[in-house]
Amino acid sequence: MKHKGHLAGMLIAASLLTGCGTVVRSLPLPAAATAQDASGVALYFGSQPHPDVKTSIGPRSESVRVSRGTQAEQPTCEQALAEALNRLRLYAKNHGGNAVINVTTRFHEQRSNSTTDYTCGVSGSAGAIGVSGDVVQLNAQ
Repeated sequence: MKHKGHLAGMLIAASLLTGCGTVVRSLPLPAAATAQDASGVALYFGSQPHPDVKTSIGPRSESVRVSRGTQAEQPTCEQALAEALNRLRLYAKNHGGNAVINVTTRFHEQRSNSTTDYTCGVSGSAGAIGVSGDVVQLNAQ
């Protein structure tokens, strides 16, 4: 009888843990990701065209993990993306840049250099993303 109780407990635990792994999603870039913000730092994803580079400041990467709470996958990923891009913009502004070009997104080894989509990892409890790009000062348009 004792063994049946243990077996039942293990089966319940296994069923609860099913689907708890992290999945990698490719989602459309929200308009806010590419819109000009108050920092004045423009973002150019993948191979998006941009004005000529006046000064190259260097590469920069930021990673963010946010709690999912009761949100669906896409809003969780959008929150993580927004926070990572804000960190990238802040770094650029603090180092004299007015743009970040060649922006890519990643979750572990899954990378995207798309101009329209981004890659995010999301689980039942959190969303995570890494962003990278080249911090530059662009010529005035």
